[in-house]
Amino acid sequence: MTVTDAKSFGEAVRKRRKELDYKQAFLSEFSGMSVSFISDLENGKPTIELDKSIRIANILGIDLVLMERK
Repeated sequence: MTVTDAKSFGEAVRKRRKELDYKQAFLSEFSGMSVSFISDLENGKPTIELDKSIRIANILGIDLVLMERK
């Protein structure tokens, strides 16, 4: 999947969370981040914190890879 903005990143996070059958509350408790943060992330809030977003992706088993376009 190609992520081009906060919205597509959030959609990928939501999709994976649901594939794992995790509720936002469970992910919040497990990660130590608030449910509102997770909700904002999944809804594509553009000012979301990058470090926390990457940690959530890692918890969900999403690898982030940056590649130059050719």
